[in-house]
Amino acid sequence: MSTAGNVVLVHGGFVDGSGWQGVYDALKADGYNVAIVQNPTLSLDGDVAATHQVIVAQPGPVTLVGHSYGGAVITQAGNHEKVTSLAYIAAFAPDKGESVGTLIADPPPGAPVPPILPPNQGFLFLDRGKFAGSFAGDLPRAQAEFMADSQVPWGLDALNGAVSQPAWRTKPAWYLVAGDDHMIPPPAQRAMAERIGAQVVEVPGASHSVYVSQPVAVADLIKQAARG
Repeated sequence: MSTAGNVVLVHGGFVDGSGWQGVYDALKADGYNVAIVQNPTLSLDGDVAATHQVIVAQPGPVTLVGHSYGGAVITQAGNHEKVTSLAYIAAFAPDKGESVGTLIADPPPGAPVPPILPPNQGFLFLDRGKFAGSFAGDLPRAQAEFMADSQVPWGLDALNGAVSQPAWRTKPAWYLVAGDDHMIPPPAQRAMAERIGAQVVEVPGASHSVYVSQPVAVADLIKQAARG
């Protein structure tokens, strides 16, 4: 049984759970029990079910953490009775009836547009040549190229899955803003954080891969949420 608490980490689209290793190591070093969800990213409902499976397996109350699209997953999955707090890491935080698709449908003028390629047999990928600049600008080039070449197909039913009951309406939330994010513009992150009433920490210069590049800062925010 963990002395500090239980944390469940939920990854976003185009990647898998292995990117959480630095955050995992930092939390484990401080006595947290940490579990990582491997989302199929086929549909929002499927990813919520996968997350619930991991939540149920934990030995006590859970701090639920989501990066990017994982924020939509935790917004729905966080209604589970074992979840006590939510932590959004450069993540989408939809309201009732919203999906990631609706949140990105009308970007503000001048905002960076993620280089998502047209759907291929119901799945989305990022343009490999633009992956580093959009998703991983503060990572070593070789690491960003590996992430680009190991992309996980992101299903249209995940992109368009609408939240039916936002957990942030009843549970406390924390939000980490990545200050140089070219996937979710920082102003959009700040607006979502304000809307959900989150405690906010901003990491200047951090890319969308802040959970990989700045694991200690991410772990510190998660610990704030766990202490609640």
